[in-house]
Amino acid sequence: MTKAISRRALLAAAGLGAASGIAGTAAAEESKVLIVGVSCSPRKGMTTAIAMAAALEAAAGVSPRIVTELIDLGGMKISGSDGSSSSGGAAGLTDDFEKIVPILESPNLGGMMIGSPCYYRSLSSLCKAFLERLAIFRAPVLRFADLPVGALSVGAYRNGGQELVIDQILTAMLCHEAMLVGGKPRAHQGATLWNGFNNDITKDELGMESARHLGVRVAEAALKLKG
Repeated sequence: MTKAISRRALLAAAGLGAASGIAGTAAAEESKVLIVGVSCSPRKGMTTAIAMAAALEAAAGVSPRIVTELIDLGGMKISGSDGSSSSGGAAGLTDDFEKIVPILESPNLGGMMIGSPCYYRSLSSLCKAFLERLAIFRAPVLRFADLPVGALSVGAYRNGGQELVIDQILTAMLCHEAMLVGGKPRAHQGATLWNGFNNDITKDELGMESARHLGVRVAEAALKLKG
């Protein structure tokens, strides 16, 4: 499946850059199922965010019950864990992570996708910090237990370590007892994209297809669990 859609249209569809920012599109009705996509690239609105927007668009197409939220961490300041177990590794930290927390606390949250660029065959430092700060959702209860979670990665080469990044993201989410979700055929582990077209990730048809397949799979799993 391929779909010709511009970078601008994808970001607009996902709500990126709306006047309300990242806080304001959690589902109003109890029956809605919220799928959150987190772009952990320091480059706001670029390839990882665009790929995640495509995945969210595909997720929204699965059912009218699905609503989506794109969280673009580009430009945000998020520190990693400080080693404090009593505060989920964030004692005394005040940064942009606090803007994200209300979305992830939504009672409608039904699934999450986390995306990172591939730097030196590993995830971005921003993604690592984000994953570490999710520790606050492990106590006093595992808030993300059984939550369908998928991952995507963008690399400079077709085989540039994207699968390694996906593995690192999903391994971290095992600490939450999340339900790890891959994509459909040609995206079984997750979405892998190649930034080989001068930052126009939409030209990577194979990669964009894998992103859409991931979105569909996460949405299907979320609907099954929400009932």
